[in-house]
Formats: sequence, structure tokens, C-alpha cells
Amino acid sequence: MQERSSVTDLAERLRQELDRYSPGGKLPSSRALVDRFRVSPVTVSRALAQLAAEGLVVTRPGAGAFRAQARTTAAAAGDTSWQEVALSADGAADLVPRSVDASGVLVSLAAPAPGVVEFNGGYLHPTLQPERAMSAALARAGRRPGAWGRPPTEGLPELREWFARNIGGAVTAAEVLITAGGQSALTTALRALAPPGAPVLVESPTYPGMLAIARSAGLRPVPVPVDADGVRPALLADAFRATGARVFVCQPLFQNPTGAVLAPERRGEVLRIAREAGAFVVEDDFVRRLVHEDAGPLPRPLAADDTDGVVVHVSSLTKATSPSFRVSALAARGPVLERLRAIQIVDTFFVPRPLQEAALELVGSPAWPRHLRTISAELKTRRDTMTTALRLGLPELALPHIPSGGYHLWLRLPDGTDETALTAAALRAGVAITPGRPYFSAEPPAGHLRLSFAAVAGAGEIAEGVRRLRTACDEVLPAKSARLRPT
Repeated sequence: MQERSSVTDLAERLRQELDRYSPGGKLPSSRALVDRFRVSPVTVSRALAQLAAEGLVVTRPGAGAFRAQARTTAAAAGDTSWQEVALSADGAADLVPRSVDASGVLVSLAAPAPGVVEFNGGYLHPTLQPERAMSAALARAGRRPGAWGRPPTEGLPELREWFARNIGGAVTAAEVLITAGGQSALTTALRALAPPGAPVLVESPTYPGMLAIARSAGLRPVPVPVDADGVRPALLADAFRATGARVFVCQPLFQNPTGAVLAPERRGEVLRIAREAGAFVVEDDFVRRLVHEDAGPLPRPLAADDTDGVVVHVSSLTKATSPSFRVSALAARGPVLERLRAIQIVDTFFVPRPLQEAALELVGSPAWPRHLRTISAELKTRRDTMTTALRLGLPELALPHIPSGGYHLWLRLPDGTDETALTAAALRAGVAITPGRPYFSAEPPAGHLRLSFAAVAGAGEIAEGVRRLRTACDEVLPAKSARLRPT
């Protein structure tokens, strides 16, 4: 973190001094910059690289760095209005519009402005990420024989074997494909399993990124309600009968956003119902490695109990590491595996080998189990901190379920609350929150919020974020709800 700050500071100081040099003029040598600013050669190299990326300097190996020539005036913008007709005309006969609304995904990807408490984040805060272990793993991976060569299209055999062991049951390495993150794996699965215009059953509420994938593929998401024990089997069976769907997408463990875990007595029911409908179950096992310290033994993935090839399983390392560590697995049994493999090859060829090698180095190092134990304890502490702060400071927000895994809480708003107005008021107060509407594929039964406790710096920032959210609620919530505030 210190190195990153030094690079930014040095780049800014050099940027301010560029007017001293004429276009094409040579900047001081790297050694001179090291001596003058008392930084490391690596910091100088990275700062110059940053300025080069901005087009402000040009670096020439063996010669040094030079101020870039002034840019010529940009050409006048053309007329792209014709694209509105072209993009709409091709989809005129589509049963389901294939335009993509990424707003529900961007809420958790966009970085808030400085000073804003990030309750909308979908990844671990940098202080929780295993940065040293990942850096060491990447360095070791780069020295492996053949590390920069072309990997097998299905993925490195050792990495496929590791994922297969972690899924369990009778899953073998031959039934695993390595993919570039869970989002990519879900996209491949839905494209493989359902043609454009087909219905796909989804939990309600569910992950907005999956809804965006379905709609961009021309699929029609059909909601199936969940409760504290996961998806409701009777309603799932009804939905299969009513729609003729051949795919059901679910998150049986720490469901996003409710945090629910599929109850033991429902697991077999879900597989039986799907099998009788001649349908696939896409199991998104996205946060198994973000279990809380007090969770107790976890249920096995549905794929571990499936012998008939009903389950297409998705598992990822990203949530437990870094948003840039995009390594995941797609597991399936039977002819569908060949279709999944073909679609992935057409879309991405393969996951870069250095990243696969780094994943192997990371999960095989002593740092990996230590990291998992650390975040298990820290996420429980943060969950308890946020739960207590909400109960004391915002009792009008209902918290029906406290999860024992994952990184967020799902709250129901008082009747009549305007989600959009509350989200805007919260941002004005200095806290970014995620509204509940994008998690529903149809009309929601009530207003909701999802609050992340993993993307913030720690307990102090959680307390401050809840205090700021209190300010926003006082501005927006119905008067009846405001009377619930403790005095």
C-alpha cells in the first residue's frame, strides 16, 4: 500500500514539472530521480510508466524518458445516430429484448468518491485481501517452466484436480473447466443450456449480474421465491410446469442477497424436481470460502450429491482473494460438458496460464489456509458490528436473517419507502448503499437494501456508515417509521 501511494505522489510531482521541458525534451535520468525524491528505482519506473500511459511522456529503452509531443487537435465527432436504427432493427423479431442493463452490476463495481463509506461493495477491502500471498504466488508462477506458454483449453490439470477435490463427491478433474471468473462461467452456462427466447427459472430475489446475463442472452427470467431455508420446492415445481423451463439458477449456500442456506430436506427435492422436469440446475457456489467463524460444518455442493448430470456447478476464487484474481471452475457431467467447453473456447480461448499457475501457487501455499481463517474471523466480527449498529441506530429497518457466511446483510425497508430517494439521500450523507429493486426479476414485494460489511476498512467505518445512513433515513423514511428511532 505504501509503494502504491509513493508511485501516485511521484507521478503527480513529475506531472506538475513537465512544463519545464519542451516537447521531445529529455527528463532527468532514473538515477537522478531516485536521488532527488528519495524513492526506490521501482517507484520511479512505475511513476514514469503511469505518465507514459497518460500520453505525457515517452520512454525509450537505453535512452531515458522524454516529454511527449503535443497532441494534435482531435477530429470532429462523427454522426453515430444511425446505430439506433441498426441496433433496434436486428432485434425486432426477438422474443425477449437483448439490450443489456448493467446498472445492477455497476452498483457493486463502481468505486465511490473519496470519503464515501462503501456499503455497496462486492469484494473484500484491500486490507482483507491476501496481497502479499498473491504477489508471491504470481512471482513464483512466472518462474515455472512453460508459465508463459499456451495452456490446455480446459485449464491446467492440477488446477482442475484441485477444484474437483473441493467440490467433492464423484466429481473428477475431467469434468472441470477453468474459467475467467464466476460471471464468465455463468454466461457460458446459460448460453449453453437455453436458446434465445426460453424461460430460465431464478431465485427471487437473486444476483443482478445473473439477471443481466440472462437478458443479454435473450432469455426470460422467471422468479421463484426464497425464504430463510432457500428456494421453496413446491413453487419451483409449479414454475417448471407452468413455463416448461429447462434451467434453474440458484445459490444454495449464503444466497445473494438474502444469505439463506438451502435446508437439508430441500436439497434432494430440488434435484428431484429438476430431474423430473428434464432440466439443469446451475449451482453458483460463489462464497463458500467466505464462511464466518461461527457457521459450523457446511453442506456439500449440490454437485457432490448429483450422479445424473443435473447440476452445472460454478465455483470461484475471486471473492476470497481480489476482484482481479479471476479464476473459477465450471463443472458438469455428460454431453453438456462438451457444449460448455466449445462455447468457452469460442468466447475466450482459455484463461491466461500465468494466472492459472498463480492460483495453483496460492492455494498450495501455507498462506492460503491462514488467509481463510483470518477472513472467517474478521467477517464474523464485521457482521456482528453492523448488526448491532443497525439494531441500535436503525431499528425500523427489518433484518429477518443474519447469515453465517458471505459479506452482506439484506434489510427490508418500511412500507412506502422510496428506494431511489433513500439511495440518493444516503450518498449525499456520505454512504453508498445498494437498493433492492435490481435483485428482483419481477415486481418486488417490498423495498429492500443490501449493505456490505466486507468492502469497508473496519468496525469504525461500519459505525460511521450506519450513522450517516441514519441521517439519510431521517430525510426519506415515512414519518411513522421515524417514530421507531430510539431516543
